[in-house]
Amino acid sequence: MLVHSKKAKAAVWAGFLLLFLPLFALPFAVILAASFASTWSGALPSGPTPAHYQDMTKGDSLDALVTSLLTALAASLLALAAGTWAALAAQRLGGRGKKVIDTLFMLPVAVPSVAVGLSLLVAFSQPPLLLNGTRQIVIIAHTVLVTAFAHQSVSAALDRLDPAYEQSAAALGARPAYVLWRVKLPLLLPSLTAATGLCFALSMGELSATMMIYPPDWLPLPVQIFATTDRGALFSGAALAVALMAATLIVLFGVSRIRTRASYR
Repeated sequence: MLVHSKKAKAAVWAGFLLLFLPLFALPFAVILAASFASTWSGALPSGPTPAHYQDMTKGDSLDALVTSLLTALAASLLALAAGTWAALAAQRLGGRGKKVIDTLFMLPVAVPSVAVGLSLLVAFSQPPLLLNGTRQIVIIAHTVLVTAFAHQSVSAALDRLDPAYEQSAAALGARPAYVLWRVKLPLLLPSLTAATGLCFALSMGELSATMMIYPPDWLPLPVQIFATTDRGALFSGAALAVALMAATLIVLFGVSRIRTRASYR
C-alpha cells in the first residue's frame, strides 16, 4: 500500500470495506443464506432447512453439475491448446500478422455471447457439419467464448519471457521442437495453468449462448439455475448457485496449487 499515514490507511481500508461488503460480499452471503432458507422474513431469508441441498442429490441437479464440469474441462483444454498455438504463431509472425491474429481471437469477446450462440446454431444446422442438438456444439460454443482469454494470457506471458533461454538452447544445437517442448512450454507452465483456470471458471458460468444451443440431454447447471428461478423456486435456485460456485472454487484452488508448484520448478 502506498499510503503511509495510519489515518490514511484506516480511511483506505474503510472505503474498501464500504465498497466490498455491499457490492460483492453481501450478495453472496444472501445467496448462501437463501440456499438454506424456506421463507422470507422481510428483506432477508429465514427458516433454516437443508432440504434444498437434499433435493439436489435426488433430481437432475447432480447430472447438470457433472455436465457443467465436463463441458468446462473440455472447453478449457481446447481453448488452452488453440490459444497457446495462436499466441506462439503470432509471436513468430510479429508486426501486422500478430495484430490480425489478436483481433480474430478477441472477436468473440467483442460481440454478445448470444450472437456467438446464434452464429453457431446457423453454421452447424446443415450437413456435413450438423451439430445442432448435440453436446459437441455446447463445447464448441464455450471454447469459442473462452479461447480469447487463454490467448491473451499466453501472449502476455510470451512477451515477458526472456528470449535468452530459447537462444541459448538453439545455440547448443537444440531443434525448434525440442526448444518448444523442453524450454519454452515449461517456462510458460504457470501462465498456462492460470489460463486454464480462468477459462474453466468462465465456462462454468456461461449462460447466454448455452441457452440457445443446449440439447435436452446435455443441460449445464447455469441453465438449470435460470429455469429453476424462472419458475419462482428462488431458494432451490440459490442452492444450485452455491453448488456451482463451490465446484468452481474447488477446481480453481486445485489449479492454483498446480500453478504455485510450477512457479517454483
